[in-house]
Amino acid sequence: MNDSSWATPPHAGYWGPSDQGPVQGAAPAGPAYDAHDAQHTRPMPIVPDGPAYGGDQDDDRGAARLSGPLFRDETFRNATVRDETTPAQPHAAPQKQDPEPMPDASQPAPAPQKKSAGRDLGAAIGVGVGLGAVIIASLFFVKAVFVGVIAVAVVVGLWELTSRLQERKGIKAPLVPLALGGAAMVVAGYVRGAEGAWVAMALTALAVLVWRMTEPPEGYLRDVTAGVFAAFYVPFLATFVAMMLTAEDGAVRVLTFLLLTVVSDTGAYAVGWRFGTHKLAPRISPGKTREGLVGAVAFAMVAGALCMQFLIDDGRWWQGLLLGLAVAASATLGDLGESMIKRDLGIKDMGTLLPGHGGIMDRLDSLLPTAPVVWLLMVLFVGSS
Repeated sequence: MNDSSWATPPHAGYWGPSDQGPVQGAAPAGPAYDAHDAQHTRPMPIVPDGPAYGGDQDDDRGAARLSGPLFRDETFRNATVRDETTPAQPHAAPQKQDPEPMPDASQPAPAPQKKSAGRDLGAAIGVGVGLGAVIIASLFFVKAVFVGVIAVAVVVGLWELTSRLQERKGIKAPLVPLALGGAAMVVAGYVRGAEGAWVAMALTALAVLVWRMTEPPEGYLRDVTAGVFAAFYVPFLATFVAMMLTAEDGAVRVLTFLLLTVVSDTGAYAVGWRFGTHKLAPRISPGKTREGLVGAVAFAMVAGALCMQFLIDDGRWWQGLLLGLAVAASATLGDLGESMIKRDLGIKDMGTLLPGHGGIMDRLDSLLPTAPVVWLLMVLFVGSS
């Protein structure tokens, strides 16, 4: 170790006799220097010496002096890692940094933003009440009219779905055979039950395959696959509503099905909007929360117990609890399923026919997968007639 570097204090002759600072690019003054030895120089305790800047300097400069390198070899070692284009400035005190601005206590904190419902509630409620009136009137006065309402909803839903598929993905699912076959499927389910619905479904799929042959073969498999999926997703699931209607108390069963689905959606929306903090499926539907799912289950189970006990002949309240639980699960999965489709298509709503709701498919998303669940449980609990 080169002990001679400890002999000269940093403020006595470090910058040379004239104290004017080092020459640009020149090596620092002092005894001969060995870079290898410098890397092993032991640091000495920092002991304050006499004032180098004068007694009237501020505390920042004094602090910088006491905390800086005390010996020449340490200074040189630090200087060697600098950019050679930025020469060290002698006797330059570090610039003082402006203190961070303190928050102004006189300014009031911003008011928390109120949660937004995410849609026009007035329009949504008005449209919902109008649709409910049409459904109730057709359901309890003329069953055939209600079957027609189902068929119209199916055709409009198919039109929305196939239009979005073509606009966003270039998929040309043939609408004509889907619309005709879908309406026939609903009627067949009402007239011939499950057997008629399956036959109509098979014929509709065959019609889709044949209809698409009239166009070029490019994309044939893609288009017919989407067509068969649309036939199953919209009209076939809707036929279970028509099959519920064939029972002696069919109108009450359909009403129970509609009430439980609406109550489940309402419970999920109300509880999730008020208390929701934990996301249920953020990658599929960021607005849905676990708290909302709990609300859907609780509301649907209570409504199911009341409906089975007081509306359905030979129904029991505990059956309603199971029915409500199943409805909440199927309605949530149906909503997530359509959200997955819309996310894949890059759209928010399937249509704009219903202000405050979106399109017909945006209202059928929970109803379609719930229909076979309610139909099956009703058959198990109280029979099919």
